[in-house]
Amino acid sequence: MSESLQILLGSALTVGLVHTVIGPDHYLPFIVLGRAEGWPLRKTMAWTLLCGVGHIGSSIVIGLLGVALGWALTSMQQFESMRGAFAAYALIGFGFLYFVWGLWRGRRGHSHAHLHADGSLHSHPHPHEGSPVETGHDAAPHDEPAHVARHRRTLWTLFTIFVLGPCEPLIPLLMAPASRHDAFGVAAVATVFGGTTIGMMLILVALGTYGVRLVRLQSLERYAHALAGFAIFVSGLLIQLLGV
Repeated sequence: MSESLQILLGSALTVGLVHTVIGPDHYLPFIVLGRAEGWPLRKTMAWTLLCGVGHIGSSIVIGLLGVALGWALTSMQQFESMRGAFAAYALIGFGFLYFVWGLWRGRRGHSHAHLHADGSLHSHPHPHEGSPVETGHDAAPHDEPAHVARHRRTLWTLFTIFVLGPCEPLIPLLMAPASRHDAFGVAAVATVFGGTTIGMMLILVALGTYGVRLVRLQSLERYAHALAGFAIFVSGLLIQLLGV
């Protein structure tokens, strides 16, 4: 392995680590959604891994495509910046809609916890007297199609946002060996950067999940979904405003 490639791999590891830690969108959505939805840790980690692979994989594909088409680094960075803005706005919109839905859901009444077969714990609001009876999620068994459909929409919306979201620091790291047609260098950089990013995402999500489980919301428990949506909204806002 050449000295230049060693330096490049060291940079990939460092940049991947820092980029993940300072970017709350890499871990906060999974922590707060897992808390609000009552997911077992294995489910939260599985979706973190899936979204992380999609996030890194899409940037690798676009980076290699840009090299194949002869795009300059500045053109690639401009394209990734546009993707970044789109992903940030998508995260903001998703968080805001989830917040509004969670607020509406929480205002309907106090909550009851239900333990399900997969080990997940969900808190469902119990309507107060005189409140309209819901015919969807809360009035039906938890395997009701209405709940399953909403649950899948939430997960796949988050996955789509991560796939569309760029990993901007990866592009210049990839283009150096790719421009020299160094397939081993490209694979090594992608592996180190991707492994560091996804590994750090999993570590932060696991720590955050254990941390929020220690927090007792008590009277705010029924607003867990609204709080999760607000946290996602803020993380998207930070990405857009601070460019992290």
